[in-house]
Amino acid sequence: MSAPSAGADAGAAAVAPAGPVAGDGLDPHLSTPAGKPRARSLGIPFAGRPGRCNAITDVPGVEVGYVTLISGPDVRTGVTAIHPRGKARPGDPVAAGLHNQNGNGEMTGASWIEESGTFSGPVVITNTHAVGVGHAGIIAWTHQHHPDLTEAWLMPVSAETWDGYLNDINGHHVHESTVVEALESAEGGGPIEEGSVGGGTGMNCYGFKGGSGTASRVVSYAGREYTVGAFVQANFGARHELVLAGVPLGEALADDNPLAEHFSAPPGAGSVIAVVATDAPLLPGQCRAFARRVTLGLARTGTSGSHFSGDLFLAFSTANKEAFTPSIATFYGSPEHLDRLEFVPWGHIDPLYEAVVQAVEEAVANALVANEDMTGRNGHRTPALPRDRVRELVAKARSARAS
Repeated sequence: MSAPSAGADAGAAAVAPAGPVAGDGLDPHLSTPAGKPRARSLGIPFAGRPGRCNAITDVPGVEVGYVTLISGPDVRTGVTAIHPRGKARPGDPVAAGLHNQNGNGEMTGASWIEESGTFSGPVVITNTHAVGVGHAGIIAWTHQHHPDLTEAWLMPVSAETWDGYLNDINGHHVHESTVVEALESAEGGGPIEEGSVGGGTGMNCYGFKGGSGTASRVVSYAGREYTVGAFVQANFGARHELVLAGVPLGEALADDNPLAEHFSAPPGAGSVIAVVATDAPLLPGQCRAFARRVTLGLARTGTSGSHFSGDLFLAFSTANKEAFTPSIATFYGSPEHLDRLEFVPWGHIDPLYEAVVQAVEEAVANALVANEDMTGRNGHRTPALPRDRVRELVAKARSARAS
C-alpha cells in the first residue's frame, strides 16, 4: 500500500510501505523507494563510501519496518521497528552500548544494556506517550513468534521523541497491535523509506519537517569490508543552528518558522534517537564509543543539544553470532562454560568511528530532505526544507570555496 502524502489532513489511518522496497529502478542513493529525494540529489557532498542502499539495512541481518498513522486532522504518528538480527533470531544477544547526550527522553532496557553490554530482541521507536505501548508490543510480538524467549522475562528496548505539535499525542492512537504490525513488516537488504514515516511521522527538525533518516558507510579492515549503518528519528535543533555540508543555512532560511512562533520554550526543544548498527566485531565498550560518536555527526548539522531535548543513542554489533550466552539459558541451567568474542583492536578502530560520524550526519540530512509540508493537530503546520533554495546555497558555497 502506498504511503499517504505528508500533508494529508483527512481519511482513514494509513500505513506506509513496510521495510525495504525495490524502488522501481530508482537510484537508492538519490531517491527513497517512494521516489522522494534524498540529500545527495541536492548536490550536498558527503565524505566516505556509502553502502549499496546507503541505509542501516546495508548491515547484513538488520531489518526495518514501519507503520505510519495519518488520519483526520490530528493523527500524525507511527512506529519504527528495527530487528538487529532479523525477525528469525531475536534471542541471540548483540554487543551493545549507549550514550545519553541529554536525558530529557526515554529508552527502556537501558539499564540492562549498561549492566551486561548486550541486549536481545527488536528495537521500537515511537512517540513519547506511546513508549510503554512499544515495550508491550515487543513482548506481544516475541510471545507470538518466539514463545520460548518469554518463558522468563524480556528487557525490551523502546525509545521515543515528542510529536505533540503535529499529533494528538494523548489520543492513544498507537496500540500494541500497531507495534506488532511494524515488527512483522520489517525487511532487510534493501532501501527503506525516509521522512514522515513510522515513528518519525509527526517529528520536526531545525524548525522544518523532520522524521526518519538513514545512511551507511563501508570500511575495509584486515581484508574484509564492514558496514556501519545509522538510523535517526530526528526531532531536534533550532532553525538558526542548521548547517549542511559545512554551510550555515539558518540565517538564510530563517523565514516561515511556525514552530518557533508557537512555543515560548527556547528554540531547539525536541529529541533525537539514533541507532547505529555494524557487522564489524566489537566489544560492548567499543559499542559505547560508537554511540558517543553520534554526537559528532549531529554537531556537523549544527545542533548544540538543547536542555529540552532527549538525545539518546544506541549502537550494536551483529558480529559474534551466538557468542553471548542468553541469560535465560543460564536461568534454565546451561552448563558452565566461557563465552568468547572477536573484536577490532582499539588501535585500529578510528576508521569505524569516522564512518559513524559520516553516516549520522547524512541520516539527519536525509530525514530533512525527504519531506513535504505537514499540517496536523489544531491546524499546526511545519514547512518542509526548501530543497531548491538549499541546492542553490550549497552550490554557491562550494563554488566560492573552489575559487
